[in-house]
Amino acid sequence: MGELIGLDLSIASEEVISILLENPADDRVFYEILEANRHRPEVLRLLYECRRTPEPVMKEVASILSLPVKVSRELATEEAAEAEVEAETESQEERTKGLLQRIQRLRVGEKIQLALKGGKEIRSILIRDPNKEVVLKVLENPKLTESEVEMVARNPSVPEEALRYISKKRDWIRRYPVKVALVGNPKTPPGISTTFISHLRMTDLVILEKNKNIPEVVRSAIKRYIKIKKR
Repeated sequence: MGELIGLDLSIASEEVISILLENPADDRVFYEILEANRHRPEVLRLLYECRRTPEPVMKEVASILSLPVKVSRELATEEAAEAEVEAETESQEERTKGLLQRIQRLRVGEKIQLALKGGKEIRSILIRDPNKEVVLKVLENPKLTESEVEMVARNPSVPEEALRYISKKRDWIRRYPVKVALVGNPKTPPGISTTFISHLRMTDLVILEKNKNIPEVVRSAIKRYIKIKKR
């Protein structure tokens, strides 16, 4: 399992590691953090204290730190598990707000590390970051879902470079909603928008042609295409 280019977890700050452990893209992140940080007791301690840490990683960390292996969450009583779920649900909004504040305090390089490895909650925060490099790195996250891509394609606040990136990904632009989103986004360069017009359904084209937020050149192209199809 290769590391993503430009991402070195062995030098990531404790804060970045802590945030990643809170909302990882998947369980592989825990193994990667362990392998990259066997020399850093402070990071191993973060893994040890994290309730999400997979059991094999927990055992290895406990061995390195000469600490007792923590009881797996799966072994907790049903009552305790239910109470924990309830507590997590009640504090979700507060936790999300805290996560946002922590991420906003990070340097650009640290945000990029999170963008490449973070889970959906982290990605939803970083995709709105004012730095375009951070946004582009979110789009490189291998766990990014098609629904997330569609949301980005619809967002007129994302940088133009992000829309260009999406338009070049074949797997993404095969999805009809992504093409509609790109054509309907006023930030999408007209040279890209117009290439997708012939792929759209007439019902969507009629709606888009009336959308005054779209550049006039794109609306005119849609109008011409509609006339041709009606002949």
